[in-house]
Amino acid sequence: MFRILVLHYSQSGQLDKIARSVLAPLEAQNEVEVFWQNLQPEQAYPFPWPFWQFFDTFPECVYLDPSPIKPLTIDTDKEFDLIIIAYQVWFLSPSLPIVAFLQSADAKKLLANKPVVTLIGCRNMWLSAQDKMRAMLTGLGAHLVDNVVLQDQGPPWATFITTPRWVLTGKKNGFWGIFPPAGISEHEIISAKRFGRALTLALPLIQSGHLGPFLTGLGAVKVNPGYIAGERLVHRSFKMWGRLLRSMGLAGSPGRRAVLVFYVIFLVTLILTVLPLGIVFRALIRPFMRSKLGEQVRQLEAPSGSSTERLGTI
Repeated sequence: MFRILVLHYSQSGQLDKIARSVLAPLEAQNEVEVFWQNLQPEQAYPFPWPFWQFFDTFPECVYLDPSPIKPLTIDTDKEFDLIIIAYQVWFLSPSLPIVAFLQSADAKKLLANKPVVTLIGCRNMWLSAQDKMRAMLTGLGAHLVDNVVLQDQGPPWATFITTPRWVLTGKKNGFWGIFPPAGISEHEIISAKRFGRALTLALPLIQSGHLGPFLTGLGAVKVNPGYIAGERLVHRSFKMWGRLLRSMGLAGSPGRRAVLVFYVIFLVTLILTVLPLGIVFRALIRPFMRSKLGEQVRQLEAPSGSSTERLGTI
């Protein structure tokens, strides 16, 4: 029997739906047993988020300082042949419940020397989060064999409105005739079954100890080179402001809330002015940096890559 462990946490339920789509072809196999572990915080995070609580969470996200999660319900003494970690991106970092698990003794036991597939559902910036995920997995002795990223529907200017609207109000519908529904499209979620079919074909290789990747040629990951430098800039600002906010006290403290007001103003200004100007500037110099950017994109898309030559064949 081939055992798969799926570790997941989703506030809205969208990421769980994506994971179910990916795992459906595997669960249909008689020789495959899938175990689902929902990582639940001891104190639940709200959805939709209250405005100030949402932003007050970011310092702990950036510094990977999570609140505790509830004990796992699976048998941690079981041996698993493949681990799938489905995670959201919170402030350019893996969500806090996922981080809490990865920092636990159970993670050391379950992930050591195991092949891991990461599955991300996000708006559009996930590079820093996956860098942190890769580092944590390496520290646990796990082997990252594949990465899949599904992104919110619509152009970036639209998701800049639709995603925060959904997160802060719970309203997901499209509006005004120009803004699409928030989140990842139903078509993309259904199409994610192709990754499960590919993993089904790769089961003998995984059992033999092959370390992948197994999802190449399926359009698993697509890096926009225009976002690379901008995301690094935003992450550096997160680190700076996060350090300041943490020095003002715990989440919800009056001193921290006062500084948070200035941070929100800074963040909106950064997104509306500096980032667009940076994207334009980098577009102008891109022809002169094509080789360097191409190498960066290849590294960030690893291990699964963005090629699509197997689409329609699986």
